[in-house]
Amino acid sequence: AVRSTTQVSETKADLEVLAKKLNPIVGFYDPLNLAEAEFWGASNEATIGFLRHAEIKHGRVAMFAFVGYIVHANGISFPWAMQMDGTPFPQGTNPPELWDSVSDSAKWQIFSLIAFLEFWSELSTPSHKHYMAGGKPGDFPDFVSGPDGIPHPVPFNLYDPFGFSKNMSEEKKESRLRAELNNGRLAQIGILGFLSEQCTPGSVPALSGIVAPYAGEPMAPFSENILGAPFGM
Repeated sequence: AVRSTTQVSETKADLEVLAKKLNPIVGFYDPLNLAEAEFWGASNEATIGFLRHAEIKHGRVAMFAFVGYIVHANGISFPWAMQMDGTPFPQGTNPPELWDSVSDSAKWQIFSLIAFLEFWSELSTPSHKHYMAGGKPGDFPDFVSGPDGIPHPVPFNLYDPFGFSKNMSEEKKESRLRAELNNGRLAQIGILGFLSEQCTPGSVPALSGIVAPYAGEPMAPFSENILGAPFGM
């Protein structure tokens, strides 16, 4: 069954209340006054929807990155082959170096999946309102099959694929979303702390001697600058 969506139009006052629930000590902190902005000529409510969705999504990506970093830093990998030609998963304990050793074809598969998920998350349908048009920030639409969706059955949704939250109360869902926001914020600090210490040893004293140095470019997805190559970059 397709999940129903609720019209959500948050204001700065709503953000102030949420901030106190998330962190009573820090409270509402918005030095750039983004909560009063109107991006691209949209309303303030639409802009707040965009900012809320962006934070939730970045937090989720950072949590994946943080956990993935720890897994690879401990030398854990899948036991089977990584590619059809039998190429195994790279071995080592330096996560950025492990990423650099992954083939470009494998990376393109990863980015293709990400691109599809980005496309699907931006859809606005009768059963799913866009987060800038009254939809819930952070709510990922179900995979709908048929004429108005994916042309083949998809057995599981990205969110809650096994339906564990089907009977969860709205209060519990709100509590879990607040926990997700806080965990996402910590994960963003954590993964950037790891990479900062690797690229600039001593920049994060608490991690000195724990993470290995890295001489590459952690923000470059490919070892070769494929976009800048035609321009001699």
